[in-house]
Amino acid sequence: MLAIYKREMRSFFTTATGYLFIGVFLCAAGFLFGVCTLQNQTSDVSTYFQFLIFAYIVIIPLLTMKSFSEEKRSKTEQLLLTSPVSLLSMVTAKFAAAFTMFIATLAVSCLPFALFDKFAEEVNWARIFGCTLGMVFIAMCFIAIGLFVSSLTDNQFVAAIGTIGILVGLVIVAMINPFISVQWIRTVIDWISIYSRYSLFTVGIFDIASAFYYLSICFAFLFLTVRVYEKRRLA
Repeated sequence: MLAIYKREMRSFFTTATGYLFIGVFLCAAGFLFGVCTLQNQTSDVSTYFQFLIFAYIVIIPLLTMKSFSEEKRSKTEQLLLTSPVSLLSMVTAKFAAAFTMFIATLAVSCLPFALFDKFAEEVNWARIFGCTLGMVFIAMCFIAIGLFVSSLTDNQFVAAIGTIGILVGLVIVAMINPFISVQWIRTVIDWISIYSRYSLFTVGIFDIASAFYYLSICFAFLFLTVRVYEKRRLA
């Protein structure tokens, strides 16, 4: 597992993938931070992170699109399927590598928060931490979804577009939910929505139920990815 993790981390910097992800992420975060906080002279980052969710829809597929599709295209997945490492360990290692890249880049993007002491009278660090933690949970789900889609194709572009399509669908459903007239449908969508469950984190509240939900979604898509390779191994 560790060998696969190291290989994945190395591949981010021996190809353009890692640099492209970091560059797009930091540019998007910097622009949104300037517009949502610096321009308004506020330390309220809830709007900043809500807009960043939409940026994730395009950014995270850049990180996951080649994880499995490139293995299939280059015929190296047979080495993984016949290696002594379990499929669960293989999928977990690839997820861990992508998540490490995300966390490291997110940490760099949060450095400007230190400027809040310069222009904001009151800084609600609990709210900032809650928003950041909520975004980490959402990113975990997005990465797991991206890995699953990548396992279904040998084309990186198709993997990226497929992931973007799923993520757009998840966010749009949450956005149109208030306009649905049937109450029980709104309740169901609100309960399963990745976007809607983020709301409590934006006010500095750690919602255990939402955290468990995000982890469940993440594990579910990782499990589906393992199942895809189990069927491929038996074929």
